[in-house]
Amino acid sequence: MNNPEEKKKFVKSKFSAISNRYDLLNSVLSFQVDRYWRWVVARQLREFPAGTVLDLCAGTLPLALELARQAPERTILAVDFCEDMLKAGLAGIGADRRRPRILPVCGDGEQIPARDASVWGVTVAFGVRNLARTEQGLREMQRVLKSGGKLLILEFSRPRNPLVKPLYNFYLNRILPRIAGVVSGDQDAYEYLASSIAAFYEPEELAGMMRAAGFAKVSFRSLTFGIVTVYVGVK
Repeated sequence: MNNPEEKKKFVKSKFSAISNRYDLLNSVLSFQVDRYWRWVVARQLREFPAGTVLDLCAGTLPLALELARQAPERTILAVDFCEDMLKAGLAGIGADRRRPRILPVCGDGEQIPARDASVWGVTVAFGVRNLARTEQGLREMQRVLKSGGKLLILEFSRPRNPLVKPLYNFYLNRILPRIAGVVSGDQDAYEYLASSIAAFYEPEELAGMMRAAGFAKVSFRSLTFGIVTVYVGVK
């Protein structure tokens, strides 16, 4: 999908189709390690226990909930361009006491509905890969951050360990789409997941793009044998 608008429409339709089973599939397909990944990301913002944090590409709100759990005085602006995902997340929260501090907004990550310098942190879990214009999205994240604020990106990556790599590729390309297809009824969505991971930037490339967007002190580290990478940048 070389056309950015075509990619947006495709991604939105696929996430809408699997929104009601998304959380279940994430937990099952990652063997619940995704909870640890989100804990690691939220932990990086512990110096900002109050004020507002933007959770971009918030989906069904799992990271927003973790951000709220770790800091009881924090407000989370949860932005996603797929309304069905946000609705599914809100339905799952129910009467959770964190709900009043999570503000869901349907909006585009390339035109973030927030003022300049208005948040202390921006988090993006598995969403940068779905942006049609990555550089534009990064510039927007930099724009809405306060000076000294942090960007945290959690994204899938490709393991480099020669023992892990073939096992992971087999699982990602052969096993995961079939299981997900049975549970969600939309195998195409998880075939897209595999292809988008294969086509995504190497960590060094994304880190360079963060620097080009104006971020300082950019670093990254891999988790769980290189299956995911956490990126950090400071405004």
